Amino acid sequence: MTHRLIVTTSADPFTRGLDYLYGVRGLALEPEMINVMHDLNHRVSVCTWIGEHIDAVNLQLEVYLQACQDCFHSWEQPVTQIFSAPLAHAFGVDGICNFQTHPITLLVDVGRVQPQDWPLLVAHEYAHAHAGSPGHHPQFARSLSHLCLGLGIAPPPEQWGEQSSMADYLRLYPYCPPTKDPLAFWCGI
Repeated sequence: MTHRLIVTTSADPFTRGLDYLYGVRGLALEPEMINVMHDLNHRVSVCTWIGEHIDAVNLQLEVYLQACQDCFHSWEQPVTQIFSAPLAHAFGVDGICNFQTHPITLLVDVGRVQPQDWPLLVAHEYAHAHAGSPGHHPQFARSLSHLCLGLGIAPPPEQWGEQSSMADYLRLYPYCPPTKDPLAFWCGI
């Protein structure tokens, strides 16, 4: 079954943004990963901003996704799609790679990092897609190292003391300093 995001073409930015958020909820591992829907204090401003700007954000993310794809031969490239959305803080992630959708869906919260770090966030999530499974294991490390070399990013170390130290290190690699208020981006602040 194909899982594509279909969004209304409503002229009203709030409606378009709300529709978009409900659409990406369907692509998340759990719908509650996109939790701004219940935050009435920010719902209008977030949905309106998304309705007015999400196409440009996602277009930029697609450029970064294509750069990742270009690091591999065509037969090594997983079929992927990418979208950005505000992810619930409770899940403690900046992005996810959902293998339960076809194409594989990368969801990233670009509000959690500075725009210059968006390519790093995309590379991390794409490495999961390329490795073919979740987790920060040796296959993920190989995919991420290959991507880093292709994208001109310093690759992670090749030697590890313990498997757990590798996973802990790779969970945050490449490092992107977090923003102070991730929701500020989505409110247009």
